[in-house]
Amino acid sequence: MIDLKGKTALVTGASRGIGQAIAETLDRAGAQVLLNSRNRDDIEQVAAGLTNNPQLLEADLAPAGAGTALAQRVINEYGGVDILVNNAGIAMRRTPGELTEADVDEVFNINVRGLLMLTTGLGETMIERGGGSIVNISSVAGVIGPLGRVAYSGTKGAVDAMTRALAADWGCHGIRVNSVAPGIITTDIWEESRRTIPGLIENMEAGVSLRRWGESQDVADVVLFLASDLASYVTGETITVDGGMAKVRGGGKPEFKE
Repeated sequence: MIDLKGKTALVTGASRGIGQAIAETLDRAGAQVLLNSRNRDDIEQVAAGLTNNPQLLEADLAPAGAGTALAQRVINEYGGVDILVNNAGIAMRRTPGELTEADVDEVFNINVRGLLMLTTGLGETMIERGGGSIVNISSVAGVIGPLGRVAYSGTKGAVDAMTRALAADWGCHGIRVNSVAPGIITTDIWEESRRTIPGLIENMEAGVSLRRWGESQDVADVVLFLASDLASYVTGETITVDGGMAKVRGGGKPEFKE
């Protein structure tokens, strides 16, 4: 069993779905988890199920300066972190013709700028602490380029590129930086998309070789591995957790498991 006792982890976007599963998984492994969300009520509910003195950090990472401000708050109040999981972000479905500058700003501000400034702010303290692990949650959308997701895909491709660049910059300081790219995960957002986008299920099923949708825990387990010493020689990687969507073709016709 992976043991993270004595470690402090910050998980952004921890109020539901993948972020909640990551927070719960790190807590079970013994880490103290700092829960971030722009909605305090939601992370209070998550914190109620954790056991290792969880802390609440209400903050919206979209505005200019927000990532830097949250990093400074974490340093001032907790002395930094050993593990940073950048999960906060928004999805956006727009065709190229529908896309506006405001749309681009909205999705890039949180998915790229907020993530990068929080990471660089905490990374310098990780250097002083002798190392750490940073896990960025990107998306298979940054790998395969799905229809109607040009701005969102661009942000997630940027996250993977920044992951590699930060791994290069900080490897000599003992800081590992990796990203996890989920495919179709059965979160509230996915369920809403299933209801509102005609033909979505039929189009997606054919590309999932493992013949089931992913669960938030599938992603959380990979994050736990990357956060732990089991991944001590892993950095600069993007691990897809997508049932084979990005790399495997020919999923075939066997019955799909809902």
